[in-house]
Formats: sequence, C-alpha cells, structure tokens
Amino acid sequence: QVQLVESGGGLVQAGGSLRLSCAVSGTTISTKAMGWYRQAPGKQRELAARMSRGGFTTYEDSVKGRFTISRDNAKNTVYLQMNSLEPEDTAVYYCNLELNGLGYWGPGTQVTVSS
Repeated sequence: QVQLVESGGGLVQAGGSLRLSCAVSGTTISTKAMGWYRQAPGKQRELAARMSRGGFTTYEDSVKGRFTISRDNAKNTVYLQMNSLEPEDTAVYYCNLELNGLGYWGPGTQVTVSS
C-alpha cells in the first residue's frame, strides 16, 4: 500500500524559509515521478514543482528561483526547499507520486506566510 506523509509546514514571516518533506512507503521513489502541489483557500490545486523519473525538474513560474525539489532515494523521501517566501505562497502543500498511471497523495501540510 503506497502512503505519503508530508511534514515541515508551519508559520513563517515573509522572506523566510521552510523545507517540506514527503516520506513515502510502499514503493521506491527512485524510479517515480514526484511532485509538490499546493492549494490556497478558494483556489484550485496547482503544481508547484515536479521531478521526473530521470530527475528533470520543472517549476511553476511564481516559484522559480525560490523553490527547489529534491529527493533522497536512500531515505525514500522527497523535499521541497522554499526560500524567500511570500504571503502568496500560503497554501496547503501536497506531495504527489505517479505510479502506473495513478496519482497518490499525502494528506498535506499547511504553510502560512505572514507579511
């Protein structure tokens, strides 16, 4: 059974940093595409960052240069380093894993950036 659990969210002032973690069990991440999505109040869930199976990374325009997605295959964990945070980054952040055409999600972690 594939399970994803996010951690590392919290309250931070604008300009600060957070690192989110996504611990995966039930499958290995080394050959999977992984992503971080976010959903702000009243808005649709959107992709923030994605890493392909081969390690190629893509980012939503507003987070380019500020967010970095990475993975530690030994720990079976994916990270999202978020720097220079802005109030507009406030959202619930979800980890996503793609496996056999299906998407698996964690429960999410809240990130709140105060101005």
